Amino acid sequence: MGALNGQAALVTGGGSGIGRAAALALAGDGASVALAGRRTHLLEETAQLIGASVGASALVLPADLGGADAARDTVAQTEAAFGRLDVLVNNAGANTASRSVGTTSADDIDTLTRINVTGPLTLTQAALPGMLDRGGGVIVTVASYSVVSPGPPGGTAYSLSKAAVVALMKSVNAEYRNRGVRACTIYPGEVDTEMLDARPLVPGTEARASMMHADDIAQIILLCARMPARTLVEEIYVRPTHLRNMQADIAAAMQY
Repeated sequence: MGALNGQAALVTGGGSGIGRAAALALAGDGASVALAGRRTHLLEETAQLIGASVGASALVLPADLGGADAARDTVAQTEAAFGRLDVLVNNAGANTASRSVGTTSADDIDTLTRINVTGPLTLTQAALPGMLDRGGGVIVTVASYSVVSPGPPGGTAYSLSKAAVVALMKSVNAEYRNRGVRACTIYPGEVDTEMLDARPLVPGTEARASMMHADDIAQIILLCARMPARTLVEEIYVRPTHLRNMQADIAAAMQY
């Protein structure tokens, strides 16, 4: 019987990386888990892993969460299946090929705003009424250390979009913490996930060996979700212990 027994969680980007690891961690602690994202086969793989590891069934909800209607429907389907939504994990995100200030386009900004900002905003708005009716809930959002230290590796559009979602989570706490809704923002540095494959300079085996793992961030998400209702974890900054030389990464990103 875990601390989250009887609770329900919705994890976006649940088909891989941090989302998959977070879904497994939450399910392992007793939560009923819904998995949302664009790639159905990967969501189904995560659901199978949950079934094999904890003997529970996960709800698979394929959706493009950058669309407001799809985001609202995803929350509604979660609540219909489980009767509640206690933990929302805003993890799904994307980046663009262009990383430099000089090459970032208006389309880049629009694309990442839709996926990285509008998605979490709409999901949060849809989850709030049920959480408020029940007297509380937890919204965990995976931002990025690129908000703290912007630069070419993360990219201009990505850093801007993640800064916006940080402001969203602070706004949730400003408005709703006294009604029991807690918004937790995580700022990860480099994590060895498939998102790195889209970088202008894809990190090699040696570089990835120094990075954090998806499971590391999943344990932080679980911590935020498990804290007693009297305690709000507002922000957590987490980086690899070893900070590698990024000069080659910066030079490559400046070309995009």
